[in-house]
Amino acid sequence: MAIEFTKYHGLGNDFILVDNRASSLPVVTPDQAIKLCDRHFGIGADGVIFALPGENGADYTMRIFNSDGSEPEMCGNGIRCLGRFIADLEGESRHKDSYRIHTLAGVITPQLMADGQVKVDMGLPRLLAGEIPTNLGTAETKVINQPLEVAGKTWEVTCVSMGNPHCITFVSDVAAISLETIGPKFEHHPAFPQRINTEFIQVVSRDYVKMRVWERGAGITLACGTGACAALVAGVLTGNCDAIATVELPGGCLQIEWSEIDQRVYMTGPAQRVFTGQL
Repeated sequence: MAIEFTKYHGLGNDFILVDNRASSLPVVTPDQAIKLCDRHFGIGADGVIFALPGENGADYTMRIFNSDGSEPEMCGNGIRCLGRFIADLEGESRHKDSYRIHTLAGVITPQLMADGQVKVDMGLPRLLAGEIPTNLGTAETKVINQPLEVAGKTWEVTCVSMGNPHCITFVSDVAAISLETIGPKFEHHPAFPQRINTEFIQVVSRDYVKMRVWERGAGITLACGTGACAALVAGVLTGNCDAIATVELPGGCLQIEWSEIDQRVYMTGPAQRVFTGQL
């Protein structure tokens, strides 16, 4: 059976999008996703995203397999790409300006902006150790500037869940971090029973930070939407950032707001179609 796909990227964080509306189960297996994501022998991507029928009143359901075959709860850049993909599937005359999308992290709502950007209500950040999850504190405590020893060095880390787990540490120079060496050691640290996404943040000013990320299941990526959201929340919690800031990633910038009105996190950034094809 031929499967049509479209390649999208959000700031270089790239995905294979599949129209999966005819089935409630992904039409590609995790093992097949690994092969499709291979940048030498496959299409090349950080993950495969499926647009499935909606659940519990949502317009659509999102499933995603990482490039290593694992399944994350959510993906910030990915859901912006999915919102744009759905609009392209529905066509210019029929598509809506926003969609309620069911994910393993809850219902997320991307909104298509007139300037081509996609703004996403990412929901409430989860801050308790038991919600991350991490054993760096008791289940009902927040993990803010807690010491964590990784690779013989003690790091001060703050943990935030945006439906998926993040460990954030503030450094003087993100370019000096050897991500390929330190990233896997954070990801698989025993402090994080479900593994962890790890963000290294350099504060340029209170409303502008630089970020590099090691993503759980994908490794080094050019951008991570949930990571940028978690980083801003961590910046506010540690007194490093304002509640609205630009997060500069290797692939470009995201605008992040932790609303003082409703306490929800809002992410705005691009989602661009690259090409279409058939498997």
